[in-house]
Amino acid sequence: MNLSQEDWVAQLNADENAVILDVRTEDEFNDGYIENALNIDINKGQAFIYEIEELDKNKNYYVYCRSGARSAKACQIMNELGINNAYNLLGGILDWEGDTIQP
Repeated sequence: MNLSQEDWVAQLNADENAVILDVRTEDEFNDGYIENALNIDINKGQAFIYEIEELDKNKNYYVYCRSGARSAKACQIMNELGINNAYNLLGGILDWEGDTIQP
């Protein structure tokens, strides 16, 4: 499900069962990420699938990437693997107006 930044943040903040998932590369992640985000690189193909399969299917995942395209694909894959609550951040971190962590 695609959500605007406003809806994504509002839903995330109200969700006690939330996990933030960054599906960018490790290098992109190290350039700055949303606080508490878990990084699983969608470009790793089968390794990405294996890591997604290890996630708790009862959690709600708030997924983002650079622009929203990879995270939309990640949400689709997650749905196919049995994770029903995956929410894509439209516009990705490029449009992000909140704070980011600089490692």
